[in-house]
Amino acid sequence: MPRVFKATEIEKEGKEIKRDYLDRHMPHVICPDEVKRGEKFAIKVVLGEEYLHPDEHEHFISVIQLWNRETLLAEARYTAGVYGNPSHPEIDFYITAPEVSMNLSAMAVCTKHGLWQSEDKTVKVI
Repeated sequence: MPRVFKATEIEKEGKEIKRDYLDRHMPHVICPDEVKRGEKFAIKVVLGEEYLHPDEHEHFISVIQLWNRETLLAEARYTAGVYGNPSHPEIDFYITAPEVSMNLSAMAVCTKHGLWQSEDKTVKVI
C-alpha cells in the first residue's frame, strides 16, 4: 500500500519549508455544505493555496481523484505540461447528490512526492 500524506500540524522549526512542501501538494475540496437530493452540483478540487506546483517532465501532478468515503466518484489523469508550469492544478467534477449525506475527500498523485489526501468535507444532503 502506498504511503498517504495528509495535512499535519507544522512545528515552528522549518515551518516555511514544510508549509511550502505541504501546500503545493495538498488537495482541497471546494463545494457547498448542503445540496438537494438528486440535483447535480459542482465540486472543485484544487492543489495548494499559496505555493505553485511544478509541471515538468519528471515532476507533475498525474492524477486527481474525488472520493465519497470508500467510493471513488471521479478521476482525472494528466500528462506533464497540460496545466502550465508552475500552477495550482485544479478540476471541476459534477455529480448528482445521492440519498444520504457525503463525506468527500480528494487524492492527488505527484510523480515525485507520492500520494496526498485532503481533509474530509462533509456535505449534507436535504
